[in-house]
Amino acid sequence: MSTTPRLEVRGVSKTYGAVTALDRVALDVRPGEVHALLGHNGAGKSTMVKVLAGVVRPDAGTVLVDGEEVAPRNPRQARAAGIALVDQELSLVGSLTVEENLALGAPRGSVPDAARLRDVLDRLGLAHVGLRAPVARLTLGEQQLVEIARALSRDARVLILDEPTATLSDAEIAMVFTAVRGMAAEGRSVIYVSHRLGEVLELCQRATVFRDGRAVGTRDVAELDRDSIVEMMLGHVPAGTERPARADDGAAPALRVTGLSVPPRLAGLDLEVRPGEIVGLAGQIGCGASEVLRALAGLEPEAEGRVEVAGRTLRPGRPLRSAAGGVRYTTADRKSDGLFLGHSIARNIVATRLPGCGTAGVLRPAAERRQLAALLELTGIPAARRRLPVGSLSGGNQQKVLVARSLQLEPCHLLLLDEPTRGVDVGGRADIHALVRRAADAGAAVVFASTELDEVLELSDTVVTMFGGRVVARHPRAGLSAARVLADTTHGAPGAAPTPREAVTVA
Repeated sequence: MSTTPRLEVRGVSKTYGAVTALDRVALDVRPGEVHALLGHNGAGKSTMVKVLAGVVRPDAGTVLVDGEEVAPRNPRQARAAGIALVDQELSLVGSLTVEENLALGAPRGSVPDAARLRDVLDRLGLAHVGLRAPVARLTLGEQQLVEIARALSRDARVLILDEPTATLSDAEIAMVFTAVRGMAAEGRSVIYVSHRLGEVLELCQRATVFRDGRAVGTRDVAELDRDSIVEMMLGHVPAGTERPARADDGAAPALRVTGLSVPPRLAGLDLEVRPGEIVGLAGQIGCGASEVLRALAGLEPEAEGRVEVAGRTLRPGRPLRSAAGGVRYTTADRKSDGLFLGHSIARNIVATRLPGCGTAGVLRPAAERRQLAALLELTGIPAARRRLPVGSLSGGNQQKVLVARSLQLEPCHLLLLDEPTRGVDVGGRADIHALVRRAADAGAAVVFASTELDEVLELSDTVVTMFGGRVVARHPRAGLSAARVLADTTHGAPGAAPTPREAVTVA
């Protein structure tokens, strides 16, 4: 293997006003290496990725590729230097074909021919996907691989994968892992950004950990375990936060659901949740858990069944009625459905409580400031950053803003959260879990959906496993094993099997 680093970063710094995002960072990535970038939310790794991808210009420092200095001022120049970013938020256009998406953003006259594109797709395990297939018909995992294929078709030497598995099922994650290993075997360098430490331990050779804008160390992954990585990220190993078993106090259900269906994705769900109880819906992507939450929030017009919240019947498909009945919902897609990324943190946090910030439709600044101060304190986001665009925050802090908007709203009888810690590091995840527990302790019934097994087992009082749009089982958290949840969510009820997905091919 060459002794010259494929990618080298020397003394890179970046500040935003009084905030130091990167402080004299040094980093090297070897040819054929899968190198992890780790750190808590706001530690600086996202800014580092943006510098390498040409999205952000550093204040100081140099970046070298194969020993030659590069200074990309935009993503196109970064790609010309051999650096390509596959962001955690997919940039594909669903109405276009695979071939058309692979051509997007390519300089005029540089689009590879169909034979070259076919070869790249085949090497990534997409031999069954036709070039003329509409991207909207692909699974999320296949779409993620198409994003990677677009970078490889332009001969990227350094490929940055930012949270590539955040929304994927286990089978789709396996596809991405196979592709990553194949790229490394070809001599390409892969920078792997992930909060899923198990993936890092399985896939990567080395890891660089960021903390407070600095690269605090680079270690061989073979020398690390989860606790040592967390200690490098946070400076300490956080105490366990598992929720104590909750005694049945005989209270009437805050939520009673009978025969809830969203044809054809969800069929006949029955569920009861008591005040203060946290119920985790566990399952793979597409199991129907997201549809449950959306239907309970009134966001599924085709939903059928009976829903009672705090003794009041709420007709499905009526989001305003659901909100008036004390139902609060947090989406899994903060970018498209949750936040106003171009607006300030302050505006985003108070967006759901404007009636309490004014009179006769006129905002009162003093009332708005009181609401804002309380929620900033709740999330731990510094008040000095309140005027920054929420899109400038790390993914974890964006998620805190999103969750906080649903808290301390009266009435709050039912709190619904879809993937509440998607793309959030271990420290930020503990903070969000604390916010959820606080809502439950205040008397709200909480129902959340998560594809992360650790989160389900850590946060829930009761676990409801789902498969193929149906409930498999309901388990008390006490004594529940990860193996039992995994068996339920990957195989379903006895005799059940997933419906084979039709191959997406176009002649």
